[in-house]
Amino acid sequence: MSVEAQLLALSPLDGRYAGKVDALRPIFSEYGLIRARVKVEVEWLLALAAEPGIVELAPFSDAAAARLRALVDTLTPADAARVKEIERTTNHDVKAVEYFIKERLKDDAELGPALEFVHFACTSEDINNLSYALMLNEARQYVLLPKLDELIQKLRAMAHEHAALPMLSRTHGQTASPTTVGKEIANVVARLQRQGETLAAARMPGKINGAVGNYNAHVASYPDIDWPAFSERFVHSLGLNWQPYTTQIEPHDGIAEICDAQRRIDTIAIDLCRDVWGYISLGYFKQALKAGEVGSSTMPHKVNPIDFENAEGNFGIANALFEHFAAKLPISRWQRDLTDSTVLRALGTAFGHALIGFDALLRGLGKLSANPQRLAEDLDAAWEVLAEAVQTVMRRHGLPNPYEQLKALTRGQGINEASMREFIGTLELPAADKQRLLDMTPGSYVGLAEKLAREI
Repeated sequence: MSVEAQLLALSPLDGRYAGKVDALRPIFSEYGLIRARVKVEVEWLLALAAEPGIVELAPFSDAAAARLRALVDTLTPADAARVKEIERTTNHDVKAVEYFIKERLKDDAELGPALEFVHFACTSEDINNLSYALMLNEARQYVLLPKLDELIQKLRAMAHEHAALPMLSRTHGQTASPTTVGKEIANVVARLQRQGETLAAARMPGKINGAVGNYNAHVASYPDIDWPAFSERFVHSLGLNWQPYTTQIEPHDGIAEICDAQRRIDTIAIDLCRDVWGYISLGYFKQALKAGEVGSSTMPHKVNPIDFENAEGNFGIANALFEHFAAKLPISRWQRDLTDSTVLRALGTAFGHALIGFDALLRGLGKLSANPQRLAEDLDAAWEVLAEAVQTVMRRHGLPNPYEQLKALTRGQGINEASMREFIGTLELPAADKQRLLDMTPGSYVGLAEKLAREI
């Protein structure tokens, strides 16, 4: 795309960010939708030809079947433009695909006689629901899950690298029991892995059962064929899950499930972006400088966490759309309304913003380096966090009012190493337990954090 075309683009996905969503363009573009429709129509015709009960349609030779499938495999943007040209006359996008296929078959000696079995007994939604299901499966398998795996692998490497690096926790914004940098990153890995498994396991349903889901035209034409069984075999042949009960439309619950799964993944990513943004602000992480990059138009010292901010913003846009898809698409008035048609066309927009978010987040993570000195400074200034350890050991040995004693010592007061150790020294504890508390520092009070971080 030329610079001029990008400058005039209405959507940033086709302008500023055009190059970042190229992987999705062949799938969710108008060309991608047309290609998926051609595939469904071609495979339906092949399935009909293989059914012995349809005596008027002779089985195709292997060469003829190959020529049919070549319509899909070799479909070009110019071919898609021809479909759009036909649509200007039909004012119906699926009918235009049917006419395009018939146009390509009419001069074929073997396939030409089969023209009227193109789109046989189908309603447009039979073709559309299967097309969108194929598109979503392709995007999930070849773009979304690989990108999620890339993020998980990056975070896992960081979790292992920083497994033993202690960090002061903050609950409610206040100092709390220490953790390690690696363990906090491991928490995110575990969450993303779980939601990734949910996204991967979601089964895309599809239907091909006619105008209102009852095989009306099918039975009227060939009453002796077991059409539900035929439909099930066909949907499975496309790698989809058969949906036996529908109105005119496949109810889109499967699309909602994928949108909800991706939305949860994006939400976890937003949570990570905000936390890392805060840790950068505290100085726990430094960001690598890039030659020539400007952090502020007036403040030359700044190195802003722009990648995490960009990621957060794009994930937010994606989730606003995913939430709408999941709430709207499963609802259709009576047997059919057309509100889903325009909404489905925006699927690529949502996944495009999610993909930009992933790339920005990965770019930001790649610039980070931990700052052990700054982490140690905050730990050394927070000896009050050892109060939890001390009062718990006191409880074990039955000392009176341990919580209340530590509360009086620590709450709202400045506690340092000397005052904490002085208090521990007054306790009537077994020598080994008392020494273990005396040896403890905020930086060593991390429990199993290192072990947990290395096991992710």
